[in-house]
Amino acid sequence: MKNKITVFALSASQDLAKSIANKLGTELGKSRVHHFADGEILVEIEESVRGKDVFIVQSTSNPVTENLMEILVLTDALKRASAKEITAVIPYFGYARQDRKAKPRQPITSRLVADLLTTAGVDRVVTVDLHARQIQGFFDIPVDEMEALPLIYKYFVDKGVNDLCVVSPDHGGATRARKLSERLDCPIAIIDKRRPKPNVAEVMGIIGDVSGKNCILVDDMIDTAGTICAGAEVLKEKGAKDVYIACTHGVLSGPAAQRLQDCSAKEVVITDTIAIPEEKRFDKLVQVTVADLLAHTIENIENNLPVSDVFTQYHF
Repeated sequence: MKNKITVFALSASQDLAKSIANKLGTELGKSRVHHFADGEILVEIEESVRGKDVFIVQSTSNPVTENLMEILVLTDALKRASAKEITAVIPYFGYARQDRKAKPRQPITSRLVADLLTTAGVDRVVTVDLHARQIQGFFDIPVDEMEALPLIYKYFVDKGVNDLCVVSPDHGGATRARKLSERLDCPIAIIDKRRPKPNVAEVMGIIGDVSGKNCILVDDMIDTAGTICAGAEVLKEKGAKDVYIACTHGVLSGPAAQRLQDCSAKEVVITDTIAIPEEKRFDKLVQVTVADLLAHTIENIENNLPVSDVFTQYHF
């Protein structure tokens, strides 16, 4: 298979792409990203891709628009170089929070990004934990949305934590929390909050009993960390023993890293869908890699096997 495919890494996901390529038994494709003085992006391919299945690994994390543009530019170059099929592996799909018109005259930017990727020439998208699953329907090409919950499940099973309770930080994440709680065979609780404006949340109360429990506060992403840290404090106030924060995407904007280090959580478990720079790392941080998950997904796509079979290795 390694002669049929080429994996390219762009600026945001170099380490993850290398891990994926290693697990696939192949080398990363040779390419270079140039930035002109005025900010224009040029991506040059330095090897033949004619007739090959190409996988571009790039999270559209900060700087979101620049990283998205790199995918579009490389895709155009690959199409013009006669690549057979182009799959964009976007572990963190930016602009996913703009999935509807919450107020009059607002854009639905996640649909716009879907159109841009398709128009550029992407044939398939592989991603992890979209902020809203209905975004799959914005695409006219196949979208394989993988889940990080099996990785989080395996981490806590291997850790051997007892007296668990899975907690959703809001009503919207209840389905995710319930799925994890069913696998861990433990109760669920929900934090009742309201969001008066973006990146600002107020905790109103907790639905469920967390007293004497080791709580796993699970979410799809942590941005400024205000909500998740406030949730951890409330859980401790309500009698929780230890609080573990777990999420897929560590956006970690602004003061997030310091907030997470200072909050009452014992550990913060985050996958590597987004590369966390050294200045944003902190003592409580535990990273779980999605490289195996994505490498196995690529293998199944190439071999025309169901991607749902990937989760069997995690007994999930």
